[in-house]
Amino acid sequence: MHHKILPLVPGLCLSAVVTGAAVVLERAETALFGRAWLESLVLAIVLGSVVRTAMPVPAACDAGVRFSAKVVLEVAVMLLGASVSAGAIVAHGLPLLGGIAVAVVLAIAFSYAVGRSLRLPHELAVLVACGNSICGNSAIAAVAPVIDADGEDVASSIAFTAVLGVVVVLALPLLDRLLVLTPLQYGVFAGMTVYAVPQVLAAAAPVSQISLQIGTLVKLVRVLMLGPVVLGLSLCRRGGRRQSLPVTQLVPWFIVGFLVLMALRSAGALPHAVLGPAHAASAWLTSMSMAALGLGVDARAVLRAGGKVTTTVVVSLMGLGVISWALIVLVGIR
Repeated sequence: MHHKILPLVPGLCLSAVVTGAAVVLERAETALFGRAWLESLVLAIVLGSVVRTAMPVPAACDAGVRFSAKVVLEVAVMLLGASVSAGAIVAHGLPLLGGIAVAVVLAIAFSYAVGRSLRLPHELAVLVACGNSICGNSAIAAVAPVIDADGEDVASSIAFTAVLGVVVVLALPLLDRLLVLTPLQYGVFAGMTVYAVPQVLAAAAPVSQISLQIGTLVKLVRVLMLGPVVLGLSLCRRGGRRQSLPVTQLVPWFIVGFLVLMALRSAGALPHAVLGPAHAASAWLTSMSMAALGLGVDARAVLRAGGKVTTTVVVSLMGLGVISWALIVLVGIR
């Protein structure tokens, strides 16, 4: 057992150190500006890439870095299920819930089509589409191991999605004045177009409490779509094989874990004392896996793909905005 664990230690430690530095920088942002414009997850992959670009990663760290980028990430995604409760979402009404689900699927299809039309690789187009349509970095992190995306694709999609996510948070309250949305409509629009839950809070809170509440609710529905979407991608990826596969190979273990934890959380079967640590552990492990991905990526290679990725993300976000507005109109939100 020890002979399997010991080779992982140097890489795990290096990934953890980079993650710790990212957390410190996030707290420094909060102290200086009142909020963290770049989350530790984004900072971790940036710092990892800076280290990788500035100097070669020691060979002794390779095994642990690869382990962090794959297995640690899968554990983080599984623990994310403990943060999602379906109860509050179902109570708000099936028309809105169904509309959000359809909107997410349409947004993924549109974004993927844009990416492929710009000749992005299949894996990168899928990552950008899921990140744009579901929940930004978390969706990219969850989808990456299922489609076997490499570190450069993950780094590219997260980097450009993160930057645009900050722009959306700053611009959305201004857009509210141009579109003359009601607080309820703005909440739905913010929940549908902003990537991360903290960013939804930042975008909706300045408008009204109603916008904040409905925006958070809509955002949670989008997060809830992560499990089915990743499961669907897994089934599609396996679908080309003729031989029958056992369920354990057909469905990734961490997605099963995600769905089980979500069901337990929704049923109230998880002790309240467990929820906070599970969420914190998921956040830390995700950042650690992103640090590991960054440690495997040369930033110069990421920048070479920047133009196409940026165009894909911008056009996809515009499409998501149109789809979100159509949802508001069709469901009759006032």
